[in-house]
Amino acid sequence: MAKQRIEEDDDEKIRIDKWLWAARFFKTRNLAKEAIDGGKVHCNGQRVKPSKEALVGMELTIRQQWDEKTVIIKALSDQRRSAPEAILLYEEPEASKELREKRAAERKAGLGAFIVSDHKPNKKERRHIHRFQRINLLGSDD
Repeated sequence: MAKQRIEEDDDEKIRIDKWLWAARFFKTRNLAKEAIDGGKVHCNGQRVKPSKEALVGMELTIRQQWDEKTVIIKALSDQRRSAPEAILLYEEPEASKELREKRAAERKAGLGAFIVSDHKPNKKERRHIHRFQRINLLGSDD
């Protein structure tokens, strides 16, 4: 005898990791799970587990590489669809957009601020680096 599939009501329970995948924040559910486990996803200011239920109105803070987005869940979906449909699942407040743009401009302006060396520091250069770090940390030279 074949098992019949039990249909659930319209208010299905959807895991946070599955919703993040469906909303196209991560390419795979595994990447979404790893980001949640790594503390890169917060719900209403608290760390969450991948199995937490996604609810409409929840505020999620998602950190990906250099960017941090704050989104509010508008709709639930457990299927990954096209990007225009995925955008309908969440809303990003203006404050979050402005902060991301500001940080991006700061990063872009500071691109030339780092000195990149073409070799490993030798003993003399390492002493200078350590001396510089001590001066900055302690405020004086030992």
